[in-house]
Amino acid sequence: MVNVGVFGYGTVGSGVVEVISKNAEVIRKNVGDSVKVKAILDLRDFPGDPYESLIVHDVENIVGDPEISVICETMGGVGAALKFTEMALKAGKSVCTSNKELVALHGPRLLELAKENKCNYRFEASVGGGIPIIRPLMNALTADKLVKVTGIVNGTTNYMLTKMTANGADFGDVLKEAQDLGYAELHPEADVEGFDAARKLAILSSLIYGKTVNFEDIPTEGITRISAGDIAYAKALKYKVKLLAKYEDGESGAYAMVAPFFVGEDNPLYNVDDVFNAIAVRGNMLGDAMFYGKGAGKLPTASAVVGDVVECAKNIGVNVPVNWADETVKLSGFEGSKKSFFVRVAAAESAKAKASFDGLTEVKAQSADEYAFITKKMSEKDFAEKTSSFGAEKVLNYIRIED
Repeated sequence: MVNVGVFGYGTVGSGVVEVISKNAEVIRKNVGDSVKVKAILDLRDFPGDPYESLIVHDVENIVGDPEISVICETMGGVGAALKFTEMALKAGKSVCTSNKELVALHGPRLLELAKENKCNYRFEASVGGGIPIIRPLMNALTADKLVKVTGIVNGTTNYMLTKMTANGADFGDVLKEAQDLGYAELHPEADVEGFDAARKLAILSSLIYGKTVNFEDIPTEGITRISAGDIAYAKALKYKVKLLAKYEDGESGAYAMVAPFFVGEDNPLYNVDDVFNAIAVRGNMLGDAMFYGKGAGKLPTASAVVGDVVECAKNIGVNVPVNWADETVKLSGFEGSKKSFFVRVAAAESAKAKASFDGLTEVKAQSADEYAFITKKMSEKDFAEKTSSFGAEKVLNYIRIED
């Protein structure tokens, strides 16, 4: 019998307990032994809940229990979650988490702590919810050099952009709808400004690079400046606007970024709509592959956490190494990376645009007050220098174009 403890009995924590209970037989077959939740840590009581008897209020009831060997951390945040995770790992108990913020900030240190105590720290559910991507990076794709990862990793913004595309609505109206439906928080900055996607990308980039990529060092743009006008241009050009999280090892070096992109019909990410997520990877031997599914939700996320429980249950007392060193690296290739850009400027700036951007392609304007065009492929640095000469008020917007 493999006994499991759960930190936090909220949405994901209760989902973990449900998955372990309902799928007990398939989990037993995959582990080679029965897996059972023995204790659940929460400050609250849950009278009438089927698992009421498992609720404990003192972390020592789990960390100090020699019969518990795997713990699911589903509390969120970096306060008590970090403290309790450290306690568990020091006690030799493997920890499986959905906490992207904790992993992005402290992942390599917690991995080292797990190594020292012959247990494991796993975080499949921290990126892409129920989509398997962490384990493929750590196991299935280890014979490849991964040269590109491009993902839609935030369901809230993908839902909003999908609705803007379908209805021609403005950002503010769609944000309110997303909040009313519970897809967006009352304070949605982490989603709409791209910070949530940047944390997830930092985790993926760190695993690919083998050293820590700090999410605060990733150039990040959200969707707050995307308007109904931008969506109309995208439709006319047979594109969709998607918030992409990208890691690429290109000619100018490796870089990571989060920003809105025009995505064409021949790109598999084009049809990833609503709250779904997808992550496309490119290996130097594999070529292209894509992982698609629900990027959030109680049971999809819980399923990913329990998948980690299965791995840890099969490796009790044995640390399985992860290629993520506790050494921070700043990826240097962003300014030199090349893309085409869709640009809208004030109509009076058309002559300057033609002079500044050699070989541009004009786009039929949606308004008499503006001039729109697509640049040739150019570096981020060159584009920034050219647009800065216009003045911020003259550049109405720009959106990168995904290859």
